[in-house]
Amino acid sequence: RLFRQEGTCYQQAKQVLHAAVPDRLQGRERETGILRQFLREHVLERRPGSLYVSGAPGTGKTACLSRVLLDCKDELARSRTVVLNCMALGSPQSVFPALAQHLGLPMATGRERIRSLEKHLTAQGPMVLLVLDELDQLESKGQDVLYTLFEWPRLPSSRLVLVGLANALDLTDRSLARLGAHPAGSPQLLHFPPYTKEQLTRILQERLGQVAGDPVLDSAALQFCARKVSAVSGDARKALDVCRRAVEVVELEVRGQTLLKPLPGGES
Repeated sequence: RLFRQEGTCYQQAKQVLHAAVPDRLQGRERETGILRQFLREHVLERRPGSLYVSGAPGTGKTACLSRVLLDCKDELARSRTVVLNCMALGSPQSVFPALAQHLGLPMATGRERIRSLEKHLTAQGPMVLLVLDELDQLESKGQDVLYTLFEWPRLPSSRLVLVGLANALDLTDRSLARLGAHPAGSPQLLHFPPYTKEQLTRILQERLGQVAGDPVLDSAALQFCARKVSAVSGDARKALDVCRRAVEVVELEVRGQTLLKPLPGGES
C-alpha cells in the first residue's frame, strides 16, 4: 500500500515516456505541414502522385504521418487508405497480394495480379492512398517492384496516391534513377533530419510535464540525455528509452527502501 502511493509518479512517468504517437510532435511542425499539404493537394483534389519520406530511425517519420492521418481522418473518409509495413512482408513481391487483399480484389498470380491491380487503380472510384512503411524492404534485383509501384500514379486515369517511408536518403537516386527521365519527374521528397539537443530536450520536458507533482527527472539530467543522444543518432525513441530506464532504476531503489520502512502505529 505504501509503495503504491509513493510509486504513482514513476508509473505515470514510464507511461508518458513510451514511444506512442503524441497529440503534437515537437520539432516536426514543418514536416507535419508538408505531409498534410501533400495529402490535401493529391487525395482531396484527386491528383495522383507520390511522396518519398526519408530519415534515420527515430526521427519521427511514421509518428508524423500517423498523426496527420488521425487529424485528417474526416477529410480522408471518402478515399481508401491502405497502410502496409513492408518489414512484415515475406518478399518484395508480396506487396502486390497484400494490396489486392486490402482492396478486396480476387486472388490472382504473377502478371495477372499486377494487371488486375492496375485496372482497379485506373477505374472509376474513390482515391486510394497507399502508405508503405519500411519501403527499402522492397528493393529487389532490377528494382521491378519499386518501379511498378511508383509508376502507378502516372498511369492515365490513375487514382493512386503513394507515400513511401524509408531510412535511406538516396533510395530514389540509387534505385529509382530512371523515374527522373519521365516527364512527371521523380517522387516528391521529404527528409526528416536527426533531432537536435534542443528538440530532444523539449520532447522529454513535454512528456514528463504531464506527470503531476515534483519533477521525476532533473532538468540537467534531461539535457545531459538529449546531448548524448543527439551526438550519436538524434533518435527520439532512444532518448525516451534512456529516460524510461532511468525511472525504472529509481523506482526499484524506492521500492526497496519502502519495504524496509516501519509501518505506521508501531506495528511490527
